[in-house]
Amino acid sequence: MKKLLFLIFIGFATSIVAQNPLFIPPTITSTTINLVLDTGTTQFYPGRNTQTMGANGVLLAPTIIMQKNSFVDITVTNNILDTTTMHWHGMHVSPENDGGPHTKIAPGESWNPKFTVLDNAGTFWYHPHLHHFTGKHVSKGIAGMLLVRDTEEASLNIPLSYGIDEFPIIFQTKGLDSLDQIEVHTEMDSIVMVNGTVDPVIDFPAQIVRLRVLNGSSQRVMEFGFSDNRQFSLIGTDGGLMGAPVNITRYRMAPGMRADILVDLTTSLGQNFQIMSYGDELPAGNYGATNPSKIFHVIPGYTDNPLNGLSFPVLDINVVTATSSPILTIPTVLANFTPLLAANATLTRDIFMNFAPGNADLRGPFLLNNRAFMHSYVNDTVELGATEIWSLHNHTSIAHPFHIHDVQFQILSRNGQPPAPEHAGWNDVVLVEGGFSNVQFIARFDDFTSDTVPYMYHCHMLPHEDMGMMAQFIVVQPGSVGVNNLSTNFKGLSIYPNPTKGNITIEGLGNIKTINIFSIEGKLLVTKNVDINPSAEIEMPKEKGTYLLEIINKAGARTTRKIIHY
Repeated sequence: MKKLLFLIFIGFATSIVAQNPLFIPPTITSTTINLVLDTGTTQFYPGRNTQTMGANGVLLAPTIIMQKNSFVDITVTNNILDTTTMHWHGMHVSPENDGGPHTKIAPGESWNPKFTVLDNAGTFWYHPHLHHFTGKHVSKGIAGMLLVRDTEEASLNIPLSYGIDEFPIIFQTKGLDSLDQIEVHTEMDSIVMVNGTVDPVIDFPAQIVRLRVLNGSSQRVMEFGFSDNRQFSLIGTDGGLMGAPVNITRYRMAPGMRADILVDLTTSLGQNFQIMSYGDELPAGNYGATNPSKIFHVIPGYTDNPLNGLSFPVLDINVVTATSSPILTIPTVLANFTPLLAANATLTRDIFMNFAPGNADLRGPFLLNNRAFMHSYVNDTVELGATEIWSLHNHTSIAHPFHIHDVQFQILSRNGQPPAPEHAGWNDVVLVEGGFSNVQFIARFDDFTSDTVPYMYHCHMLPHEDMGMMAQFIVVQPGSVGVNNLSTNFKGLSIYPNPTKGNITIEGLGNIKTINIFSIEGKLLVTKNVDINPSAEIEMPKEKGTYLLEIINKAGARTTRKIIHY
């Protein structure tokens, strides 16, 4: 408590003259969406310039509001100097539209995903997802909230006026170096921001207020609550609305997680309180707790970060006069929620979180099923329509937020026990505690198949993901054998992007002799003899379509991959 009071006093004593109005990102509501990724300069502190990245601006991105069953046409133009991607986190879209590491957008180029919105009303977000660069691009600022509306949500008496009684709360912590530039993969993420605003303050009306909360931090776990311990109603998790509100005073949010929250301010006119991150309440083994490990491991420099193991304010709130049409009650019934039954699962799939061999560093690298991510290796094949149980085993001493693309899941158990009510909704991220803990969830894989473009699953601590704690799966028609992984004769070979807009890159060519490209009918179109270079960029035939890539090693072994040129 002394630490908490000290931090509140210091933070808000200094912010009396330094508080900044909370920035509310603008919205895009059209079904034709144009996003331009760019760089620029932001002053988090007066007179101190920091190079940042954003979409349609120099920091963060607009809030996209979509309607269920609408068809959206999105153009993402990359004006930053790096190749990147754009992933619609939590949304149920085809792998070609998902924006994973295989769907690259080179500098100066554009990507044009198009899809029908199949998700129910919920709180999603979007961010880059290029392997090795996700942490950089998100930390520098490219991240935005994405809200889906539907008729069921519209029928409820809950706040729906963005920026008036419904507010985006994008929580992030960042570190700045001595030149005021954002540090990537740093342990000194000691600067707290909401919506890119340092020392933020906002006026909320004295009525029911809705908060769309996202933990957009690279590593830090947030123990969400209010400084006066007031109760709030959790009405939705990652994948949408729950069946009924869950009234709580704390909600633990790992990086990537979202929470849809109602707060009753009807009797709070004139009051001041704060959103808090109660770091001193986090159990050992979580990044942000006093001890980030459940056993003896340490993170160099971790104890130097003043946020670690302490509670700190996130957002200062003043309660002002209600709006002209306030919502004054919280409904007791929300969305139609149908649980998936474990008895209907056809497969239980085990995923183990491991230290890399010879490593016990809590900064990583970590592995999934003892394997680091490779573009060319598909870890799992799932049949369309299957209901599966995924059993997550954390054999490291730090908690990992596990995120899966394509589907939303329901948590079945934590260490053999049923989930708490606040964890019983739809999720795409789950925090798996360190120290040999286990989480089981159930998901159904519907609608989309591809034998060429995979979905990802990975740790959403961005340094862990960037260092290889990521794997991929494909969804195929029932009875299909799935994709043929590159055999041990081609270990270390990586082929990307696929699909491609014109060129592909092949890495790991040390044992390769010849690369051939055939039409789908079998006509040889391109042949290339490989020299001593470890990688090569191959120009695809100009005509768009499906091609066969044949790779022959020096021993004469062959492997073939299907390549799509779009």
